[in-house]
Amino acid sequence: MREVAICIQNENKSVSIVETINAIKNANFKNVFVQWYDENWQYSQEEQVKLCKELGLNIIFAHLGYQNINSIWEEGLEGDNLVETYKKNIKNCKENNIPMVVMHLTSKKKAPMYSEIGLNRIRKIVEYAKKLNMKVAFENTKIKGYLEYVLENIKDDNVGICFDSGHYHVHFNDEFNFEFFKDRIFAIHLHDNDKSDDLHLMPFEGTINWKEVILKLKECNYTGPITLELCYRYDYLKMDLKEFYIKGYEVGQNLAEIFEN
Repeated sequence: MREVAICIQNENKSVSIVETINAIKNANFKNVFVQWYDENWQYSQEEQVKLCKELGLNIIFAHLGYQNINSIWEEGLEGDNLVETYKKNIKNCKENNIPMVVMHLTSKKKAPMYSEIGLNRIRKIVEYAKKLNMKVAFENTKIKGYLEYVLENIKDDNVGICFDSGHYHVHFNDEFNFEFFKDRIFAIHLHDNDKSDDLHLMPFEGTINWKEVILKLKECNYTGPITLELCYRYDYLKMDLKEFYIKGYEVGQNLAEIFEN
């Protein structure tokens, strides 16, 4: 049965990131992904990576930040600077032995139309990653069309997508061209919602048809771990943090069993 992984979540409420990482380890997770947002957190992303490694947690990818990402599609210095920022982040991840990064192509519900301007910048980023033997997975966020545009025009074997089930459900209304992305799903973010918002609930606690999602991922030849992107907040705060991650691990195991059938 395939491995289960989970996000090192900096948006957990009422607990420290150290408590989060320890609870994840104690819940029997062996694989994690980290948030590499260049934020002024109490424990830096580098310190979080160090703690994960000290505990023997395997980091499968880093989720890069997306501040000002919409400017990548527009003329101007802000978009140009993003290229250098992402190249620096990719280099730092490589130095920390993280083999893949996940990136957004847009943020919020409106963004400039995809264009050659942005495509050329993205080419520079992924070509740099390729030189470092790093994979780049672009995530489906809130607006359709951007993933198809980038992957239609960039065929490098280190470039693929990160399928986010929550965004697929609430923002895409379960409409997604899985066939187009066959063999190019490098990573996944699995979490649930009821279509009211991007809630990051545990799978089976919202309205996603999980059997259908798993079937589509299998048809696309996704071979990686069952990767959860959960957040300790809302009603989950009624649970102990340790209990939350133990339950998350059990849910991940359930999804892994569906993959096997």
